[in-house]
Amino acid sequence: MKHMKPIRGLSAACLLAVPLTLSGCGLFGSESASVDPPPSEVEAQMLQVSGEGTPDTGVLGPVALDEADLAAGVSTDTAPAAAAGERTTVFLEDGNGLLAPVSLSLPEGDNTAMLKDSLAALVSKGQYASALPEGFKGVLPAGTEVKNITVDKDKLAVVEFNSKFNDYEPADERKILEAITWTLTGQDGIQGVQLWVDGKKLTEMPLQDTPLDRPLTRALGINLPKHGPLLMNSSAVTVYFSAATSDGTHQYYVPVTRFVPAGQDTLKAALNELIAGPESEKGLEMVMTQETVLDSVEAGQNGVVTVSLNDDMFTDGKGVPAEMLESVVLTVAQNSDDALVQIRMNGQKTVTGTNNVDYGQPVSAPEYVNVLPL
Repeated sequence: MKHMKPIRGLSAACLLAVPLTLSGCGLFGSESASVDPPPSEVEAQMLQVSGEGTPDTGVLGPVALDEADLAAGVSTDTAPAAAAGERTTVFLEDGNGLLAPVSLSLPEGDNTAMLKDSLAALVSKGQYASALPEGFKGVLPAGTEVKNITVDKDKLAVVEFNSKFNDYEPADERKILEAITWTLTGQDGIQGVQLWVDGKKLTEMPLQDTPLDRPLTRALGINLPKHGPLLMNSSAVTVYFSAATSDGTHQYYVPVTRFVPAGQDTLKAALNELIAGPESEKGLEMVMTQETVLDSVEAGQNGVVTVSLNDDMFTDGKGVPAEMLESVVLTVAQNSDDALVQIRMNGQKTVTGTNNVDYGQPVSAPEYVNVLPL
């Protein structure tokens, strides 16, 4: 099971003199509309993708460093250490209807028990409902139970639910698949998911007939826009935007899968989508300014990805909003093999976030994302 470190809940970025929305700690504005399942042609093709599109990189996973890395000052800490105890990350529905990773403390147990508990946290009005942050909820139908879960040598998690699993609203079908898939594939040693109900393997979902003829992976995507180009002419990338809790007191990150023209460099395409900002996603906020430009993305032989940005608002590379920099790190990690990331801003090699972390030095994606108060 992955043991993860937290991102800071709310940085001093809210105090910067940048255009703020009236909802929470929006850095550079937000847009509001609906996120719904994609066109049926896109969905059918995404479900058939295996190992393509958004890679199952386990963005929440730790990056192992060797002695040379440590001697060179490579950092995995973009936030304070988590409190002692077992933690795992599950994907819950926020107040805007989007799925977001939320780090929870769950009872200690063996690997199977932890996996069961991570899925139990997804059950509406379930045993862990009181342990979820305010404004977040599970998407599995009330009464759903995890009867069994096994992980085979091919890193496939086989999950058996009771019949209550079938008692969902048709409109929630894809969201349920995304929540289960992204929760389990965020754990060590799991790359795919297969679903069973009461001793029978599901070949399709019971209400909307979503095909399940092959294991589900993160190529499924998450929080897809309602409209997009056909997958045959495009590739999928996943980027991390910012959102705020309903009372505006805490900021968190939300992954969104976007379609980009096929053949583009994956990291460049993903970062350009991040810079472009939310299109039609509800409650998501800009993490970049309108003046941000991506100069280059270079993958070094040492496994460190260097992202070079230009933005006149931060000419000296100091006081850059942590949300802006963390979104870059999360997005790069999601669309690569959990690469270490270092950021250049206006050519400056020291890029200090409002969380006092120097992102000019290689950092990894935080091991705990969205540690929110109850």
